[in-house]
Amino acid sequence: MKTKTWEDPIVAEVRKAKEHLAAKFNFDIEAMLRDVQKREKTSGHKLISLVKPKRKLAKA
Repeated sequence: MKTKTWEDPIVAEVRKAKEHLAAKFNFDIEAMLRDVQKREKTSGHKLISLVKPKRKLAKA
């Protein structure tokens, strides 16, 4: 007996958008990353990094 799986419409929409975006860049993740980085630089928004900077060690 087959069970009909439940599909979340929001998840389906996100997956569709992901597939469309990947196809736009011929499924090349590096090309997608370059595009994101280019758009970050030209967006005019202040960008922050959530990575903690390494602490400098005091010289003895």
